[in-house]
Amino acid sequence: MSTWKSAFTARTDLNRYGDNAIGLFALALRFGLEDLETVAAESLTDGSDDKKVDLVYIDRDESVAVIAQCYTSTKARDSAPANKASDLNTAVAWLLQRSIDDLPERLRSTAAELRECLIDGSVADLHVWYVHNLPESSNVHNEILTVESSLALALKSAFPGKEIGTQVLEVGNAKLDEWYADTQSPILVTDHFTIPIPDGFQMRAANWDAYVTAIPAKFLYTQYRKHKARLFSANVRDYLGSRKTDANINYGIKRTAADTPGDFWVYNNGLTLLVNDYTPEVRGARKYLKIHGLSIVNGAQTTGALGSLDRSPHQTALVPVRVVKTTDSETIFNIIQYNNSQNKIAAADFRSRDRIQKRLREEFARIPDAEYQGGRRGGHADAIKRNPRLLPSYTVGQALAAIAQDPVVASNEKSNIWASDKHYSKYFNDETTATHIVFAYSLLRAVEARKLSLVTKSKDAQGLTEVHTRELEFFRNRGATFLLVSAIASALETILIRRIPNVARLSFSRQCSPAKAEKLWTPIVEIVAPFCQQLQEAFTHGLKNVDLVKKSVQTFQSLVQSTATANASAFREFAKHVKVKTQAEQAR
Repeated sequence: MSTWKSAFTARTDLNRYGDNAIGLFALALRFGLEDLETVAAESLTDGSDDKKVDLVYIDRDESVAVIAQCYTSTKARDSAPANKASDLNTAVAWLLQRSIDDLPERLRSTAAELRECLIDGSVADLHVWYVHNLPESSNVHNEILTVESSLALALKSAFPGKEIGTQVLEVGNAKLDEWYADTQSPILVTDHFTIPIPDGFQMRAANWDAYVTAIPAKFLYTQYRKHKARLFSANVRDYLGSRKTDANINYGIKRTAADTPGDFWVYNNGLTLLVNDYTPEVRGARKYLKIHGLSIVNGAQTTGALGSLDRSPHQTALVPVRVVKTTDSETIFNIIQYNNSQNKIAAADFRSRDRIQKRLREEFARIPDAEYQGGRRGGHADAIKRNPRLLPSYTVGQALAAIAQDPVVASNEKSNIWASDKHYSKYFNDETTATHIVFAYSLLRAVEARKLSLVTKSKDAQGLTEVHTRELEFFRNRGATFLLVSAIASALETILIRRIPNVARLSFSRQCSPAKAEKLWTPIVEIVAPFCQQLQEAFTHGLKNVDLVKKSVQTFQSLVQSTATANASAFREFAKHVKVKTQAEQAR
């Protein structure tokens, strides 16, 4: 039987991160993260003077941040060291309360971003974890209680008036078992519910049972506000928000629920709910449906729109639903697949089925050692079982934004690249090819590898040279990898010694795998990375100011130009492998 330990052991790609590997793995389990390389590059601290902070993960899309202390024992023990749990008090104090100028240089950018997110509300929930591979214990639990108190006081002092949810956890064997078990089921919300219904009827087949009824919209409102994206664990898409235009269906759902709740049932197409079990029940004149477990297979937009209303919908607003239970894995897969493909779905809310992504998946089938899912995350199973061939969709979007000179978007708007028509059409269009995606993605991977190599060298006895020390200082800024990708892309005319009308036309050969492409980029990254200090100005108040980005990138570009003669041999060798398609070739 598979366990979290066997799954963790199989993740040999995480070995390079030492004790912090278990923290990354815990993030994958808890939040379904596929691309731990990019998460590691952004989230891990890298030195001894880290003020007891091993990892700070910030996700604006999910409005969550995690501060973690990580420990891995090579021997079987009854419990983890309690003193490492108490270290979290130090971590919380430094990250949230001390002056930014007092912080070690390696933590300044991280602390500044975390505080800004807590102030502007882009992080509403702050988790503090002690992650280890041993049994939980009362000693650690007592320390965790102290950390809870310290965190509450720190937030009250540093962010008065802000409502910030907190969770302080010992993430040991039991919790990791629980999270791993969640990944083995499409239903993550396992609560028991009793829902009032007007009436209903059952349908049965060999592999499934179903109950057709209507449920109060306010039930969905309450559950969305409590569970958010976990409600959609068996869905191929999350809620994508609403805009105040008549053309946006989510805004229409919200308006109907608020203005004409009695008509909601007749206007709405309804939801399909996957449950572990259900039981109709009559109590006097009232009818109820008791359910165990809940995942919304079809209806994320309806649920999200209702859940984001300013107040609970009126009791007269009802939503038509089909409640389905089955234990057959193939039936579950088909329910999920067909319930999300029967109706025509607009590109604004479901990209994976548009013609661009379909074409890209076909093109990727011809590229060696590469797999691309095109617009959707693979789910919890893919998050914990690494597929070395996979190019995660969200990271691909970030790489395309970065190489297109939009590092601010790449760093701060990971999901919006897919949800926003403006962003999506810029990075995914008729000119976007699978080979160009490999070109952009492998550059990002080469830059991330450069950072990791510097971190590793910094721990050696000989340490880093002064130049490499300054380079590592740059990489400690949040978003640094995306900015360096943009800077290198800006200098490609110098590197390739030719005019480039559109960077989207650049690629390696169709026979070039992502791994081989990363190796082609490595010497270029090694040559130009020391110029990254010229990009520091872009991080004034965080990576947000487009004008500062452009200014610093232009300086970087000039330095590459000034050293082109000295590096001509390496540039010519790289240029041999790069293809620049004409507009006519791109159209074919």
